Amino acid sequence: MSRRLAIGLCVACCALPTGVSGDDHVRVLAASCAACHGTAGNSVGGTPKLAGLDRSHFILQMQSFRDGSRPSSVMHHHAKGLTLQEIEQLADHFATQPRLAGQAPRPLGGM
Repeated sequence: MSRRLAIGLCVACCALPTGVSGDDHVRVLAASCAACHGTAGNSVGGTPKLAGLDRSHFILQMQSFRDGSRPSSVMHHHAKGLTLQEIEQLADHFATQPRLAGQAPRPLGGM
């Protein structure tokens, strides 16, 4: 393969769209929050609800986790892994989610 052809293929491959939009990216990020904070940010207990949370409050809390001014056993790891833009995108996402009245899950065994 000629060098010029190889360079052309590299440039062409780099120019292809990745297929992941900003909306898709924030949904993937938000999905990782669901393990603790519930589907669409509606926790059923133990962790704060993120759904309907004020955007500026969300950003302030995440920045506090990032800089260590708000202690946490887990959240500081998550916050440090996000860019400021991703935190802002998550804030926008959760601010638009409807906040649902939640119930605690039923105990195992149906009691």
